[in-house]
Amino acid sequence: METTFPKLLLQHAAQRPAAAAMREKEYGIWQTLTWSALAQLARDLACGLHQAGVQRGEHVVVIGANRPRLYATLLATQALGAVPVPLYQDAASAECVFPINNAEVRFAVVEDQEQVDKLLEVRAQCPRLQAIWYDDPRGLRNYDEPGLGSLDSLAAAGRELGQRDPGLFQREVDQASPDDVAAMFFTSGTTGNPKGVMHSHRTLLDRARAGADFDHLTEREEVLAYLPPAWVGQNIFSYAQWLACGYIVNCPESAGTVAIDLKEIGPTYYFAPPRVFEGLLTTVMIRMEDAGAVKRWLFHRCMALARRVGPALMDRQPVGLFDRLAYRLGDLLVYGPLRNNLGFSRVRVAYTAGEAIGPDLFTFYRSIGINLKQLYGSTETAVFVCLQPDDQARADTVGVPIQGVEIKVADNGEILVRSPGLLKGYYKNAQATAEVLTNDGWYHTSDAGFIDAQGHLKIIDRVKDVGRLAGGPNDGAMFAPKYVENKLKFFPHIKEVVALGDRRDQVCVMVNIDFDAVGNWAERRNLPYAGYTDLAQKPEVYDLIKECVEKVNADLAADARLAGSQVSRFLVLHKELDADDGELTRTNKVRRGYIGEKYQVLVEALYGGRSEQYIETQVKFEDGRTGMVSATLRIVDAKTFAPVKVAA
Repeated sequence: METTFPKLLLQHAAQRPAAAAMREKEYGIWQTLTWSALAQLARDLACGLHQAGVQRGEHVVVIGANRPRLYATLLATQALGAVPVPLYQDAASAECVFPINNAEVRFAVVEDQEQVDKLLEVRAQCPRLQAIWYDDPRGLRNYDEPGLGSLDSLAAAGRELGQRDPGLFQREVDQASPDDVAAMFFTSGTTGNPKGVMHSHRTLLDRARAGADFDHLTEREEVLAYLPPAWVGQNIFSYAQWLACGYIVNCPESAGTVAIDLKEIGPTYYFAPPRVFEGLLTTVMIRMEDAGAVKRWLFHRCMALARRVGPALMDRQPVGLFDRLAYRLGDLLVYGPLRNNLGFSRVRVAYTAGEAIGPDLFTFYRSIGINLKQLYGSTETAVFVCLQPDDQARADTVGVPIQGVEIKVADNGEILVRSPGLLKGYYKNAQATAEVLTNDGWYHTSDAGFIDAQGHLKIIDRVKDVGRLAGGPNDGAMFAPKYVENKLKFFPHIKEVVALGDRRDQVCVMVNIDFDAVGNWAERRNLPYAGYTDLAQKPEVYDLIKECVEKVNADLAADARLAGSQVSRFLVLHKELDADDGELTRTNKVRRGYIGEKYQVLVEALYGGRSEQYIETQVKFEDGRTGMVSATLRIVDAKTFAPVKVAA
């Protein structure tokens, strides 16, 4: 697209000044910001940043949740030709040091006191950082730090400058080119320091428009922006596509009110990683288990019908008259109220991505009339590479290449992508850029997969993670850890899994239980527990997880390529894996290598044939304090199955 984000903002403000651009829930009441008001706010902030010394091409860090004034800051920064760098608001202070220094940041805009404290704590390690502005002043009245000020004061100063020089903002906006860097997103850094992915206005808007055209998005859509703005997925859905289409972005009051806000807004276009859909379904099932016998009977009868005919109806396939009438009755009694309770009564398009989603989970949502689909992409591809058409949504694929995208599979099984949405490069890292981008424009995704007969892309695992077993009866068998992990995570009682087995004689896993789901399961069986660590080591819980593991083993036995990846032994971890403890990335991906080193004693116990192992682990609390968690973990053998021979 031959335009930029600030130019699109001014276009919306000129064409429909009184239309709602954003809503924010404050003290329980939704406040609306029109396109004209947003443009004025962005103009004031841009002039304020200009007066403060922000230069074209330099980086401005933005840290916080989804807030209209932070969105206006992104636009103001881009209007000056500077580059906004959103960072994760839940990152520890030490995690901010590398991005700030790597991007040579002088200016930061943050949401509240928590983020101010974070930057002040590391300020001595970031010598270039000279000014910090905050949006929410609560708790900051008595702060007296050089360079610290409010966004209100920045906007007021900018308003005065704008009155003295009315043409300043427009002159700056007009200088921008679609090929200028529009934003920089830092990767999660699973194997080292994060890399700054540079995207231009053109790449982000091209993919935003391609995705919008694919699903016929218009300015009438409603979106709930609740995921971290530093994640490129949230940025595409609630920023790039928002400005490309002109729909309304709604910002929840807090992370704790998202479920309520979702019901109040009733978005038409929705995105969430699988774990969010898993959490919603777990909540539904917990509530149904606590319901009366009649309600439970009605729910299970209706859901049996929905699973049988719901997906076919969603895919516009022929369904018998009796089943259609029965489904309509079920919609009146169960599916409709359930969609409304989840906040999905108006959803026209819902996407999930980031990890594989379980077939049962995927089928559940489609069977009750929610158009849930999968997509494939990454930070480097500006998200949209493959999408699923409305009538071709399947749990085992990630869709078909969309407009402008070419895909090919390398000899080693790696997926290569060529697209108008590819990154300009990694900031100050030419070597890493050369490793992922070929001279003829192909991007190495590092994912292993293949194109099926219907033209859909199937992802198996990360190329570097696909290994081989060594020794034992399965010597040389393929081992795909993420595939095994995802199959286990399909069960509502399992939250996270770490699979081990490369160059070993068998596969072993470490499991995190879902505390809410297993806690409810335990309570209904009058099984007392004193917290996560106690519950995780209950013999009854081990029996529950063993049943899940053996079901997965039975499934794997039917797959000739992965029959050797059946799980032989497992343990349930004494603590939940946590990004603050370095075990997960900020996008909640398991850092398998780090965990293998941190829990080396457990790995040795799993492969050493022990039946239990004592471990003591340091954990970090939300307030920054550290403590120790210790337990003696049980290690259990699981039943494996002979590979199923397929008839010729």
